[in-house]
Amino acid sequence: MVVELQKRLFNVKEYHQMVKVGILKEDDRVELIAGEIVKMASIGIYHAGCVRRLNGIFNKLLSGKAIVDTQNLIDLNDDSEPQPDLVLLQWRDDYDAGKHPQPENIFLLIEVADSTIKYDREVKIPLYAENGIFEVWLIDIDQ
Repeated sequence: MVVELQKRLFNVKEYHQMVKVGILKEDDRVELIAGEIVKMASIGIYHAGCVRRLNGIFNKLLSGKAIVDTQNLIDLNDDSEPQPDLVLLQWRDDYDAGKHPQPENIFLLIEVADSTIKYDREVKIPLYAENGIFEVWLIDIDQ
């Protein structure tokens, strides 16, 4: 007989409360995905180099036309707050300083993967699509 264990899922408000009271730290490499707190893979040198290169290219091409944001939170819904590698956002003079980006403000989202390609393809990309982000690139840098 197989017993399926129930998970305790969290919402964004509870997730932020965990940071506020010290259960999680601001620099913990975790993200909230579909109510689960998921440990993010460490950033390898090829991954970091790819993100830097993309950042440089997009900033050069889109200066003053779009905001290029790297490895910061986006608000998807009440139970997901991922940290994609790069997003191109609608231009705003205040750089969206008062809130995390929302799906309707995102032109393009890019995930760079070496060890996480299966998870990104099967979990994160469908999550982005379900929440109205229609242009997503997945770059596989597996060496």
